[in-house]
Amino acid sequence: MNRSFYHYVMKYREPSPKTPQSEFANRMYDDLDFPKMSEDYHEISEYVELTEVYNDQISVFDDLWEDYRITIKNELS
Repeated sequence: MNRSFYHYVMKYREPSPKTPQSEFANRMYDDLDFPKMSEDYHEISEYVELTEVYNDQISVFDDLWEDYRITIKNELS
């Protein structure tokens, strides 16, 4: 089983967010309903798109997902 997207993004968490990635990670951490164990793009992207707290961070999600996808691919190689 691969690392979930949630666990991948947690590496960006910071007490005082300085980047869009750390802001996104902090919001995910505080979001008790986020699908924490999911590796599925469609499930996570739908959740992010439909959850108001992420409305201004859709492009950040897209960038993080692409990084996650590449990281997982490299880990499997």
